[in-house]
Amino acid sequence: MISRAATPLAFGLFLLVAWQVIVTLGHVPEYLLPAPTAIVAAVDRSLAVSFAVTFTEAAAGFLIASVLAFAVATLFVRYHALEDGLFPIAIAVKTTPIVAIAPLLVIWLGTGWWSKIVAAILICFFPVLVNTVKGLKAADLEYRELFDTLGASRAQEFRKLRIPYCLPYLFSALKISSSLAVIGAIVGEFVGATQGLGYLIIVASAHLETATLFSAIFAAAFAGIAMFYVIGFAERRLIFWSSGDAQ
Repeated sequence: MISRAATPLAFGLFLLVAWQVIVTLGHVPEYLLPAPTAIVAAVDRSLAVSFAVTFTEAAAGFLIASVLAFAVATLFVRYHALEDGLFPIAIAVKTTPIVAIAPLLVIWLGTGWWSKIVAAILICFFPVLVNTVKGLKAADLEYRELFDTLGASRAQEFRKLRIPYCLPYLFSALKISSSLAVIGAIVGEFVGATQGLGYLIIVASAHLETATLFSAIFAAAFAGIAMFYVIGFAERRLIFWSSGDAQ
């Protein structure tokens, strides 16, 4: 049986070969569109360091946002007045472009790691919050009545009924947010940074080092893909009973 990874790998290889042929035969200048071989040649230690910085910022922001969103969603489900009061604020934060908030984060937190981590938190928080609230409310009324009949406490109902129902919704949001975290970290680096993929992209574009620019873009894409598939792997192991309808 052909592996699930074989088809996208074959398609990606075909695109790279076609790209190489078109650039070579068309004599396209490297500053306009570098060949894949030129992009590979541009991979060096600075790219690896920048990737590590951005990936760490994105992962930290993603993890913090996920924990905070789950905690807030739990409070929303438990206290409906809190949901009515704070949910509009969460929507306002979500609808505000991160590029508009990033300069403030740099002013408040400096050009170090925390301004990028907070940018990742802000962009990841809302999807996890919305899906978690929906998942925690998704348990069928019949099951909730059964737990009441059996004399289950609120903690037991939450742990044994609401959380299992919520997990498919939660992981759907986590897979989305894991990719968004990389975007948030890079946007923060665009505004003010001395390292990271966003900083490397700004420097490379200013010097028309297009091959380096492309290598940084591919590295950012790889970071997002890696985080997505790690979450997908954890989802398959933890909620193997789900048919994926919640997604």
